[in-house]
Amino acid sequence: MIKVNEYLGGKVKSLGAEYKGEYFTSGIMLPGEYKFSTEKEEHIVVTLGEMEILVPGGAWKKYSQGETAIVPAKVEFQLRIKETAAYVCFYKS
Repeated sequence: MIKVNEYLGGKVKSLGAEYKGEYFTSGIMLPGEYKFSTEKEEHIVVTLGEMEILVPGGAWKKYSQGETAIVPAKVEFQLRIKETAAYVCFYKS
């Protein structure tokens, strides 16, 4: 089954599903600044555009198309999107 997710007034949308027993989402973010919380470790692969990510205790880091950001479990992190960006996020156990 495919799950549809919408956040922050529709500025972030994704589709979620399972592949080989692991949950993942594929989504699009419109320009803006966002905060999200994690339950599991997240591997965010930028598939289009760029995004800047700030994890607790770190500095802002830019990720471009083809690069992967790893966000720890149980944290709140921030994103800055300057132009529309797309991603695939894998949730690790």
